[in-house]
Amino acid sequence: MKTRYDLPCNIAQTLNILGDRWTLLIIHELLIGETNFNDIKLKLPGLSANILSNRLKELEEAQIVQSGLYSAHPPRYRYTLTEKGTALEHVFNSMIIWGADHLETCYKEIVGPDEQRVEVGYYSTETGKRVDTIHIRPLKTV
Repeated sequence: MKTRYDLPCNIAQTLNILGDRWTLLIIHELLIGETNFNDIKLKLPGLSANILSNRLKELEEAQIVQSGLYSAHPPRYRYTLTEKGTALEHVFNSMIIWGADHLETCYKEIVGPDEQRVEVGYYSTETGKRVDTIHIRPLKTV
């Protein structure tokens, strides 16, 4: 992992892992079920093979992606998200919701079973109840 942001901040540290060009789009392809190197490359025109290979290696090092050999000759790998990687789905859904509200040209929206648009909510991990007001507290001082 490259350390581009040496800041005591969750956002900065997350960007150190996910902030390179193409990284989020590669993860998105994995989230929607693409697992083959060539299929991912095909779905992302303009992404070179060496950049894709590099990003997948970095995501493996960050334990967001795991690879498994499915053909020995020539060696071919299948890429899947780890639990840590799958947990990013909420981030992607939030970006889709934001885009539906704020992009001039919108391509997707998230709807519930009744086909009505949904929004993001926060819930207590202890009680399960919805929380309407949140704040951010530091976990450790620098």
